[in-house]
Amino acid sequence: MIDLASILKVALDNKASDLHLSVGLPPILRIDGILVRTDDPTLDAKMIEGVLWRVLTSEQRERFERERDLDFSYDMTGFRFRVNVCYERGNVSLVARVIPSVIPSFRELLIPDIVADLTLAHSGLVIVTGPTGSGKSTTLASMIERINNEQPVSITTLEDPIEFLFASKKAKVTQRELGGDMRTFADGLKHVLRQDPNVVMVGEMRDPETIATTLTLAETGHLVLSTLHTPSAAQAIDRIIDSFPPFQQTQIRSQMALSLKAVISQHLLPREGGGRIAAREVLLNTPAVGNLIRENKVAQIPNVMQTSLSNGMFTLSQNLRDLVKEGLVAKDIATAFLPPDIL
Repeated sequence: MIDLASILKVALDNKASDLHLSVGLPPILRIDGILVRTDDPTLDAKMIEGVLWRVLTSEQRERFERERDLDFSYDMTGFRFRVNVCYERGNVSLVARVIPSVIPSFRELLIPDIVADLTLAHSGLVIVTGPTGSGKSTTLASMIERINNEQPVSITTLEDPIEFLFASKKAKVTQRELGGDMRTFADGLKHVLRQDPNVVMVGEMRDPETIATTLTLAETGHLVLSTLHTPSAAQAIDRIIDSFPPFQQTQIRSQMALSLKAVISQHLLPREGGGRIAAREVLLNTPAVGNLIRENKVAQIPNVMQTSLSNGMFTLSQNLRDLVKEGLVAKDIATAFLPPDIL
């Protein structure tokens, strides 16, 4: 009989970022972005169900069987995991993401100095965007922890599920989890103003209602940090605006032009010598960018970013070129994201 803790220990021993359990396959690990099959026996439906039923509460099991999908966190001594379970062709499938026990610092994540300045803002919206598995949650956690270490403020996080655990330091940190502490992100955001926050972290802007409430919070004297799944900074703005019906888009563009502070977009790439490294681009909402958002000329924003290095902005291509020059990323890896003549 296998159990989740023993399989997760294998993932930790191999420095994997994710563990996959699927019927008809052995446990699979994601190591430095590559899926690697273990030498363990092939899993059948009863084995995976046995692993899962032993860790789910009765309430979680009832919710999973009703909704057919479930996200939850799982703790082992000194480690934490974000787990998703779903049904695949009638069988249970599980994916667990390793959450580091220590929140990485800006230096460890090579986060640029301009992002440190953003954590000092008193209001506005900061978005961290990128594809799934690009380290958005880790970057967001590092920003929250920096505020926690340096500022006597109230921080509230709304998450699904809670990933990194914050111990209140100079700040007071309140963490709320979807399903247990609130019904929806939108519900959590509606009531958060009465909880006296200075900083609000929204795990993901998933729907128009959540986005609209997040923008309102950012307009009313709160620093709001959140994530989106888009491949670039400019596309994050398009995604937000396009999530609303046409008759609302003018208003949303106006709100974005006023409340947006910055967009940080990132991709995780294999690092020379092993491990992975984030390639980023940073968009700051300068008056020029704000005008482009307001006038529905978002397609021109990358041009502004390319010529605004002195303001702290840079594009993915500029950052990749620097990473290649510094020997942190191989040129052939970088060219998988961009045409070779750019590097």
